[in-house]
Amino acid sequence: MDFEVAYSPEQEQFRAEVRAWLAEHVPQVEGDRDSDENYEKYRQLGRELGAKGWLRPAAPVEYGGGGLPVDHAIVIAEEVDRYDLRLPPYYDSGGTLGGASILVWGTEEQKRRMLPPIFRGEVVTWQLLTGPEAGSDLAGTTTDARRDGDEYVLNGEKVFVGGSHGADFLWTIARTDATGERHRNLSWFLIPADLPGIQYRRMELLGDGNEGIGSGYKNTIYFDNVRVPAAQLVGGENNGWQVASTHLELEHGAGGRIGSNRLFRMTREWARQLKREGRPLIEHPDVQERLVDVFVQTEVTRLLNLRNYWMNQSHQRMSYEGPQASYYGKMAGLEVSQAMMDIIGPYALTTDEEWDVSRGLVEPYLKSAIVALHPGGTADIQKVIIARRIGVGRDIAERAGDTGGQAAF
Repeated sequence: MDFEVAYSPEQEQFRAEVRAWLAEHVPQVEGDRDSDENYEKYRQLGRELGAKGWLRPAAPVEYGGGGLPVDHAIVIAEEVDRYDLRLPPYYDSGGTLGGASILVWGTEEQKRRMLPPIFRGEVVTWQLLTGPEAGSDLAGTTTDARRDGDEYVLNGEKVFVGGSHGADFLWTIARTDATGERHRNLSWFLIPADLPGIQYRRMELLGDGNEGIGSGYKNTIYFDNVRVPAAQLVGGENNGWQVASTHLELEHGAGGRIGSNRLFRMTREWARQLKREGRPLIEHPDVQERLVDVFVQTEVTRLLNLRNYWMNQSHQRMSYEGPQASYYGKMAGLEVSQAMMDIIGPYALTTDEEWDVSRGLVEPYLKSAIVALHPGGTADIQKVIIARRIGVGRDIAERAGDTGGQAAF
């Protein structure tokens, strides 16, 4: 059975347009793609995509998006993927997830003020979710926001935040009622990143630089009596958990990430280059079997994400599909990393130019496959969500969060 998407002549014509435009605009870079110089090139590409409506192709035009149908959005994402890039082509986790939250829960004034800069690539936004006291248990945050006139005063600490090139806005969940009922005492804020009292400290982690351009490392961020205008509260006071249900749904896999089976193709190419017993690795039966394993795992992951993206953009009612794709992707990542080590051997563990046929790609992937078990909810959390969505142990199955049809790339 063939699960691949078929494209009409009109869609292929649009693909040709996108491919030609990208060929002229995707920057040529050398060395570290996350260097300051190269990062700015990708930021400029993001602004150019935003001007065409291709940065957030399915977002409403009135808020800075492209207003394009789902098939066009998929084509754009697939063509961008040919350059080993995502939409946006730099780290902007807060914009990707937070933008949808504002679209669903923000007032009309907030949408028109906050969303165009995000959807056009003019600003970068980071998400601040995990704290020392609350990771997968986001509702357990102890970061507090106290109302003081037309402002909220924030105090607290967040970890595993952002990347290597700074942000213009930060969004986070904070307690606005420290003694209130759990899940009903939280509020959602979009915070200007340059407010007095915000401090940043770089973290040294195993998986540094594995989330794309601009994600070189993570940070700890401290709020010390940070005064945030009340106009930056989205969704109403003590309604933050409902707002969070949108971006958590996307982070748990409901948005899907459109791409190709690039990882399989790269592994196959390395197997052609390396030799064992005088023959290319790809000619050995055991290597061929492991390559099939890599293909199956990565292709199923791709198709699950494609399904979720289509369901989200088509406003289909979703249930277990997001956490299903997230869980499968996490576990498949471990299996693929093991297969890559089996195929490539010790070459997979080095970044030395003399020995590393992958040009620095495999060793970071092996680390990121381990790290990926945790962000966006651990593998076990995904199983819990799946169980709740299909009604295991509950009289009424849990409903998926409202994403407004805004899939996250």
